[in-house]
Amino acid sequence: MTRVFPAHTYGPRPREKCYWATTTEAVPRDTAKGTIKADVAIIGAGFTGLSAALHLAQDGADVVVLEAEHIGWGASGRNGGFCCLGGSAASDQILAGFYGEAARQDFRKIEIEAVNLATSLIKDHDIPADVHSKGETLMAHTQKAFDGFEKLAGKVEDDFGVTPTILARSALAQNGMDGPFFGAITTPIGFALNPVKYAGGLARATSLAGVRIFENSPVNHIEQSADYTLSTPEAQVTCKRLIIATNGYSSDNLPPWMRARYLPTQSNVLVTREMSEDEIATQGWSTNQMCYDDRYFLHYFRLMPNRRMLFGMRGGLFSANWADRRMHHNIRKHFERMFPAWAHVETPHSWNGLLSISRDLTPYAGPIPEMPGAFTALSFHGNGVAMGTYAGALLADLVQGKTPSRPYGTILSTPPKKFPLGRFRRACIWPVYAAAVLSGS
Repeated sequence: MTRVFPAHTYGPRPREKCYWATTTEAVPRDTAKGTIKADVAIIGAGFTGLSAALHLAQDGADVVVLEAEHIGWGASGRNGGFCCLGGSAASDQILAGFYGEAARQDFRKIEIEAVNLATSLIKDHDIPADVHSKGETLMAHTQKAFDGFEKLAGKVEDDFGVTPTILARSALAQNGMDGPFFGAITTPIGFALNPVKYAGGLARATSLAGVRIFENSPVNHIEQSADYTLSTPEAQVTCKRLIIATNGYSSDNLPPWMRARYLPTQSNVLVTREMSEDEIATQGWSTNQMCYDDRYFLHYFRLMPNRRMLFGMRGGLFSANWADRRMHHNIRKHFERMFPAWAHVETPHSWNGLLSISRDLTPYAGPIPEMPGAFTALSFHGNGVAMGTYAGALLADLVQGKTPSRPYGTILSTPPKKFPLGRFRRACIWPVYAAAVLSGS
């Protein structure tokens, strides 16, 4: 495989202290062996791949899912569990400028549909995903940021048809949000969940629908003729149609079209031990809302029902044992600065993983050019719980040659442009990181 980060990134070390792995018992699955045939083969058993498989199976398709490691091993099992609006990192101005105002509005409606789809899947398949939080809350880290909340509330009403709640700085403490903030605004769409339990629930529903899921079955070669033949260490899988759902863990040569059309970027998360009610009261942070701030080095955090605090932020530029240690030291420093009363609280769980961004800062779900019958979805910009799930449902229709039954739109259907510098494209983000550090963002 030809990948952007060093081998360490794709090994076990970055996720060995992942909290989510301790919350549920994995269901062992077979490794692909011998000759296997299917209507559709899906590479990747994360939110996108599992959603696509489930929706295909419900339409009667014969589906095989090939996962290099195990279900939810990549970003789907390492994220912060924010099922919320998002998918694009582009501003309204950029979206409207490149795609037109109508397309921008369509995409905002798709964001709502994505959250609704995840909600219905959890309900319909009785997935015990530890759901909490009524919407998502943005915390202002400066007075200037808070001053823009009235305008932001109007945009939220126009785009999403809901009315946000704004809290002034003086009201934060009584709402369990005491901290170094200047105010908050809550958009009542979305919720928090346990991403590994969600992925496991999707996998269980997918298996019950008749899909064959194989773990420890990395695809190392794709041959295209009348059908597709996928080679794993112990199997040859032949299929008429193909979905590649590997996102930030993709390989630049599987297929070559992927090269430079996505940029893997690290995100780092820590989780505390369980805290006592006295410790929670001392800090004054008792809300169960999922929250984030508006800095460049985005902080996202939530107090979970079991009284553990989850805290995440953008990761570093390098990947190695020493870089992991430095990322943990850095995120711990940010955590203590934001929640000083918890400086003594241990954080036994700290891990990192890859999300994917595109040059256009928008997600893509659609065909792979020059590969008839092959499709992919990628680059959800750190918001893949809802949008990745939704993209999988779109691919299930597209791979069958059907017009999507759900809103699709111009933005999601526009293929991503290439980054410059090829496999060295990580260098594109270094100046942005450096400028953010120097500015204190």
